[in-house]
Amino acid sequence: MPAKSRFPRALRLPLTILAAGAIFSMAACSGGSKEPLASNASATPIPTESASSSPASSPEAPAYTAPLTGLPVDHEIANRPFAVMINNLAPARPQSGLTQADTVWELLAEGGITRLVAVFQSKEFTDPIGPVRSIRPYFIEVGEFYGGVLVHAGASNDAFAILRGQHKQDLDEITNAGAFFWRDKTRKAPHNLYTNLEKLRAGAAHLKYPDTASMPALSFSSAPDLTGAAPASEVNIQFELKSYKVSYTYDAAKGLYARFINGKPHVDKNNDEQLTASNLVVLAAKTASYDDYGRLEVDLKGGGDAVLMQQGKAITAKWRRDGNMIRIEKDGKELPFVPGVTYYHVVPNRAALSNYVTYQ
Repeated sequence: MPAKSRFPRALRLPLTILAAGAIFSMAACSGGSKEPLASNASATPIPTESASSSPASSPEAPAYTAPLTGLPVDHEIANRPFAVMINNLAPARPQSGLTQADTVWELLAEGGITRLVAVFQSKEFTDPIGPVRSIRPYFIEVGEFYGGVLVHAGASNDAFAILRGQHKQDLDEITNAGAFFWRDKTRKAPHNLYTNLEKLRAGAAHLKYPDTASMPALSFSSAPDLTGAAPASEVNIQFELKSYKVSYTYDAAKGLYARFINGKPHVDKNNDEQLTASNLVVLAAKTASYDDYGRLEVDLKGGGDAVLMQQGKAITAKWRRDGNMIRIEKDGKELPFVPGVTYYHVVPNRAALSNYVTYQ
């Protein structure tokens, strides 16, 4: 097992606990073989239509919607999310639990590989989640966009310093929550570490973490303005390695993008279902390697170019960090998501965005 750092260096960030609000809708995861092992800030809400804001004028509006998807649910969703670091190396596929995630982020780790951060909140399920892997500083940021408990197995040196120095609320299989994970003997380590919602909730309760957190106020529309948008029924995203080519095909009947990796359907091991999303976001961020190992700094604060794909169309846009959340904007106005799951893909900004994502 790789060595872990124990030298915190950063200041503690506050955690603001707020109840999640209902959002209106009409329709509604190690780099190489030498990986080092190894809160939540308040969101800045923006005005958004509420499912309960005008019951008289919208009698068919759902009583509740899920904060991160805008989809109708039968009760208020106020539980704290879990942001799980999911292994995305080939031996880790197919992963488990991704079809149950509300939001998924794909980011680079060392050596050009990618890792997933899957955020779970609105769905109840008992199946495994994983394989779980280690965390990086910018992965911490992503988890905190959603006020999530960070779920991982070890960390890079810098990430571990942040976690301990700032007293982040995490569940780490290596240091503080081993009892809430298990190893699947049918797979080889380190691609065999799993957990589930029951264990995560038990782990969070054991460590006395709050079970609610601030949630970002997201904008949703079942009929977004796609005037001038380009066709995007076929989407291709190329990360730094040719073995990490992600593609999506839009199914107009379902209103969903089906995900492929290296030309093959990317499925969930739990149910053999292909991963799908209603919204695809590709954003370019300043990315630089800062040591001989290839550890990365990814700037999720500075803003830059982005493209949003939904309903078979692509809108060129910009991304901006607004408090503790990233907003996708066009001409200074935030673009709403179509209700459903959103997949984010963070690529380097050292070349034009069109070098990483194409669509037709």
